[in-house]
Amino acid sequence: MLAIARQRMLGQSFKKILPAVSVLRSYSSAAKQITVREALNSALDEEMSADPKVFLMGEEVGEYQGAYKITKGLLEKYGPERVLDTPITEAGFTGIGVGAAYYGLKPVVEFMTFNFSMQAIDHIINSAAKSNYMSAGQISVPIVFRGPNGAAAGVGAQHSQCYAAWYASCPGLKVLSPYNSEDARGLLKAAIRDPDPVVFLENELLYGESFPVSDEVLDSSFCLPIGKAKIEREGKDVTITAFSKMVGYALKVSEMLERDGIYAEVINLRSIRPLDRSTINTSVRKTNRLITVEEGFPQHGVGAEICASVVEESFSYLDAPVERIAGADVPMPYAANLERMAVPQVEDIVRAAKRACYRSVPLAATA
Repeated sequence: MLAIARQRMLGQSFKKILPAVSVLRSYSSAAKQITVREALNSALDEEMSADPKVFLMGEEVGEYQGAYKITKGLLEKYGPERVLDTPITEAGFTGIGVGAAYYGLKPVVEFMTFNFSMQAIDHIINSAAKSNYMSAGQISVPIVFRGPNGAAAGVGAQHSQCYAAWYASCPGLKVLSPYNSEDARGLLKAAIRDPDPVVFLENELLYGESFPVSDEVLDSSFCLPIGKAKIEREGKDVTITAFSKMVGYALKVSEMLERDGIYAEVINLRSIRPLDRSTINTSVRKTNRLITVEEGFPQHGVGAEICASVVEESFSYLDAPVERIAGADVPMPYAANLERMAVPQVEDIVRAAKRACYRSVPLAATA
């Protein structure tokens, strides 16, 4: 099975990656540590318990308990009518899920990887995203499409693409991308409760990572607002925006920069659509500099949209050119050394931040 093969591959490579992700920590005071996997699982469990209209469907979500064990224990608790194993046909089961949402149910559709959502993109966009508008508000589509997104480790181009910019460009969809356990738990609950279709982009390398959470986060009523970013670390010299795994990289960068007297403000976007332009622009007007970080392709990316927003609303506050740090403009290589070159690294962000603060030679001078 694909899921088993990918788990073995991740298990072999995770030790190499662990130093990069071990710095991914929240700055909130906390009472307990839970993994992102546990946060997602508990959110699904509580929302299914609270609302009988919520049900899960996807490949291996039931008997196998999820390719990444996000749905562990839910089949036993809620039965096969609410945790549905599907054939390997994304277009088929996604269409069924959208139809169920038309009827008033609240499906949570899992893709084993969001790369496979391309098989179902007609239903996600033409059937789900546009229906409320085209029906003059008569049809709500309360459905969540969730699963791992972006680069993992050694799984090739067909399993490593980031779809944040793809789906965020489509009116009618809400697009969320959690970083830590608090994000995963609070945003997934918000997504399930939302009356509109939500694309929920996770990162499989973060599933097993533990983060501190407060008692408030563990409360069953906890929910995060859609469309609101979080300032993970305050600073005064440069703003760094990031989402998903790149938030951890940005936080590591902020620690490294502080040793050189540069204080970076790190913004965890959380919500890609709607985008919290207010928080971003307020930060840029304070720091006068902006670095955007994402794993996706640079052209037409999330960072490009953020740059456009800042140029439109806060251009006169900028003291340096905006820099975008993104994945390489190539399909993801399979070889480990090339894969690392194709994904943003901590040192890439450090160099960009120092250039923005005029602490190093600009790129143009080295060309």
